[in-house]
Amino acid sequence: MFEFEITSNCSNTGARTGIFHTPNGQVNTPKFMPVGTLATVKGISSKQLTSTGSEMILSNTFHLHLQPGEKLVKESGGIHKFMNWPKPILTDSGGYQVFSLAKLNNISDKGVEFKNPRDGSHVFLSPEKVMQIQMDLGSDVAMAFDHCPPHTANENDIEDSLQRTHSWLQKCVETHQKSNQALFGIVQGGKYPRLREYSAKYTSSFDLPGIAVGGVSVGEAVEEIHSVINYVPKFLPINKPRYLMGIGSLKEISLAVANGFDIFDCVLPTRLGRHGTAFFNDERLNLRNARFKNDFSPIDKTCKCETCKSYSRAYLHHLIRNDEILGLTLISLHNIAHLIRFTNAISTAIRDNCFTNDFAPWKTSSIAHHTW
Repeated sequence: MFEFEITSNCSNTGARTGIFHTPNGQVNTPKFMPVGTLATVKGISSKQLTSTGSEMILSNTFHLHLQPGEKLVKESGGIHKFMNWPKPILTDSGGYQVFSLAKLNNISDKGVEFKNPRDGSHVFLSPEKVMQIQMDLGSDVAMAFDHCPPHTANENDIEDSLQRTHSWLQKCVETHQKSNQALFGIVQGGKYPRLREYSAKYTSSFDLPGIAVGGVSVGEAVEEIHSVINYVPKFLPINKPRYLMGIGSLKEISLAVANGFDIFDCVLPTRLGRHGTAFFNDERLNLRNARFKNDFSPIDKTCKCETCKSYSRAYLHHLIRNDEILGLTLISLHNIAHLIRFTNAISTAIRDNCFTNDFAPWKTSSIAHHTW
């Protein structure tokens, strides 16, 4: 049911194309996943999201547990029906909130007690509870509960958190009992190669349908991100989809694909879109700037997204300057389509044997220009 089929390999790098089969459709990899934390990609309908070429989205276990609650989602027929998204969905476990809400939580080997950011009440999440929530939500892929420590933590603290992550993974595997839902384990270990190798080997030993690498892009230097991307894949199984969590810049996606990663997610395209910033090749255009007031060209003449086919930079500038919600939606749509287009171009380049780890197909000098 959750077969991962490798369809081509790059002769120059570790890049590959593949098909990840799920009960709600297939994901053609490499592929970027938009983030829909609360069963919605902010400001975008499911129909609009489909138009971007998105094949899989991410929602968040912790936030859906708080509101509206997994029981209500289950009663509605599951998360796919609840949000009217018929394609694959991956639910993050809440492990990232252990990091992002560090000031509001208390961690023990049994789990994490959070202070609810909505009303101040106390919420306890254990590996067993996280599995039950995700089984009730009915996502295609459930993530194991992990402890994501801050990048500033020392090696001893990282090792302690890693032991906790591994213990929780064992409990997640023992608790998870949903045959039409895949469970992915998460590799942690911070910036320490010894711990990353240990975690990759331990997590791989469970032979789960897929494997993720977490604890990257959490405030550390870009050199440390690149080090993890370059080092960890050699210890991961070849025949499983590899998910690099929290990565959404073109440079890092390209490097990750070159090292054999397949799936990516990031809030960046919609977060920037809500602030009026649009992706253009490897640049970011702040459409609030006055220089776009009389610019009647689309964001990108080569882009086929609904925004670029129908609206000018001048119009988007007008919407953003007047705080019109439509402007935020249109720019977010374009940004998501841009990242989907980029990963699609990578796939074509891999098949055509012209992919490189500094992939920039918009450049006319690029040997992969035809993919753009």
